[in-house]
Amino acid sequence: MARIRLLTSVSGRGFAWAPGEVVDLPGAEAAAWADGVRAELVRDDAPETPEAAAVRPERTRKRTGPRRETRTT
Repeated sequence: MARIRLLTSVSGRGFAWAPGEVVDLPGAEAAAWADGVRAELVRDDAPETPEAAAVRPERTRKRTGPRRETRTT
């Protein structure tokens, strides 16, 4: 089964679908309906995001005062 989101209203014997409604159809039938005019395929899985975006960047401390030197004898 595949899901489609209707772009136009469709009605027939025993059914009526409105624009925006999501309908489950067999794969080949869903592909035929999803022509960009009558309907579009709906993806159930979440879109992948790059791992780099999920990782928080490291923060560095900003120096505000004069730099201090440490001397050893």
